[in-house]
Amino acid sequence: MVLPDCPGAQEIIAEHVAAGAQVVPHASGRPWLVGSWTPSAVTLAAAGSTLLAVIGRCPLPVGELEQLAGRIQRLSDAGRVLAPLRGSCHLALSLPGRVRLHGSASGLRRVFRTQVAGVTVAADRADLLAALTDAPLDAQTLALRVACGLQLPYPANAVTMWSGITAVAPENAVEWDGSQVREITWWKAPEPVLDLSEGAEVVREALLAATAGMRPESGRLSTDLSGGMDSTSLAFLTAREVPDLLTFRWGEAESGNDDAQFAEFARKELDRADHLVVPQDELPDMFAAPGAPVPGDLPSPLTRATARIRHSAALLAGHGSVRHLAGHGGDELFCPMPGYLHGLLRRRPLTAVRHVRAHCALRRWPLRPTLGELLRPGTVTGWWTEQAERLTDPRPPRRLPPLGWGLGPMRAPSWVTPDAADLARTALRDTAEHAVPLADDIGAHQTLLVVRSNTVTYRLLSGLYAEHGIELESPYLDDRVLDAVLRVRPYEHAGPWRFKPLLTEAVAGLVPEQVRNRTTKGEFGEDVRRGLRRHLPAVLELLGPDSELASRGLIDPFELRARLTGPQADNAAVQALENLLGCESWLRAAHRPTTGSALSALSAVSSPSAAAQEA
Repeated sequence: MVLPDCPGAQEIIAEHVAAGAQVVPHASGRPWLVGSWTPSAVTLAAAGSTLLAVIGRCPLPVGELEQLAGRIQRLSDAGRVLAPLRGSCHLALSLPGRVRLHGSASGLRRVFRTQVAGVTVAADRADLLAALTDAPLDAQTLALRVACGLQLPYPANAVTMWSGITAVAPENAVEWDGSQVREITWWKAPEPVLDLSEGAEVVREALLAATAGMRPESGRLSTDLSGGMDSTSLAFLTAREVPDLLTFRWGEAESGNDDAQFAEFARKELDRADHLVVPQDELPDMFAAPGAPVPGDLPSPLTRATARIRHSAALLAGHGSVRHLAGHGGDELFCPMPGYLHGLLRRRPLTAVRHVRAHCALRRWPLRPTLGELLRPGTVTGWWTEQAERLTDPRPPRRLPPLGWGLGPMRAPSWVTPDAADLARTALRDTAEHAVPLADDIGAHQTLLVVRSNTVTYRLLSGLYAEHGIELESPYLDDRVLDAVLRVRPYEHAGPWRFKPLLTEAVAGLVPEQVRNRTTKGEFGEDVRRGLRRHLPAVLELLGPDSELASRGLIDPFELRARLTGPQADNAAVQALENLLGCESWLRAAHRPTTGSALSALSAVSSPSAAAQEA
């Protein structure tokens, strides 16, 4: 938690915080930072009465942090002076009587706020603030997650599960002047002005910065090495400083998945690294232990792989890993959504026509609806309003391209009850009233939209690794990398002809050509289908008439059973099921009886070991 420099903050600590919580005071002696963290998680610097905290990976040594702190005389200095600290972290600043806090622009590091005893406090976890205030669950938000699940994009998927607990937009900072509080904008998407060649150089520098200094003080550094472009590139970038790293991958279930060939080639090139490959028959099934709770302040959409992820994290910890790098964010940044066609049509119409024709031919887009979407892009408000009005309509044809301000149409599964659909529809209309473009260009907006929609999930994923004492890092979601990619005109690295050309050019000379020139992507559907067949009885029992969701009138368990035991036209039901399991297991965990003060609550939500024992 971050508290303002005012008398009421001390009373909050006295009343709500149990003994043993870590407390960092303001220069006044009042509590500033309160919580539970490992020694490497928070870096502190001071210059007189100016205090600076970097929560997460600190991109600068303490001496340079102290120099930056010495240059800050007022809160308005912070945006300019703290620019070198961009990365993947929270930044907290304390001046006499004044405080500032923000997370990362990607949304991977979030900030939440509420009032406790009349004082506004902030935290990196919404459930901590909910425990402090006994906040009730928000019925609309719960119904929205049940009805829309993985289809639900930012900002609706980032709303907290409790009434009175507010999620701060990633581009905003919270500032306190005494007990007065406001939100200001600290970040704005950069203008896309670079071509592919210029952009590749900028992205290259950002990636090198984001992967530098990863070796932990003790323990091992590990990284995914699936054979895919994203994780394999990270492995080679990281091995420049840490050649003795540990690489990790799952064996493939699909006979047509060629990840193994590229991973084997990379393994031979990384000859000083240790390589851990777990065969399929040694991994837990997908959908194993479907009711196992996942620590976090939102229902997890990762339920099909939760047992497998926990098993993998335990294996990595057993091999000494304390920090693990993952390629999350690579697809989001380097595979631009088709909204880039709007800007291209205005600037280079002939080139846009060539792109549209290629998309229609290779992806089977219907030409007339595609042109209609390009000529009438609509508004952000209109897109969310349409989702509300058409929530219970039949699913549209799958070939319609997402060219508007969203990521594709949202439709409620047939097992969602009418009452739940009505609540979700109201929540979507509320979102329509407040949603704004994330960037002026629709292409840049869609890139930011898909990044922020998915970082909600990646935040929860880090908790599964933390149960085993491992810090999960996602260098592609470092704000320096995000900024670099957004500076490139989307149409310069989009189109159906090349696979991730911006990343390919950025890692030239750093990653072997055989990896850079890969044009395929692995398929992982077989282990999902096999796992669901084996564990469907347990899934149906968990989501039966006595489930939390059914008892709240949100799902029809009989319709759910009929739908899951019948023929499946596509994987839409499986995706919706994964979200449903996350909601059910989260509700069961969230409503376990608690004892003690609210910040025995802090110990419970902040301690990895406690979360592991609960699980």
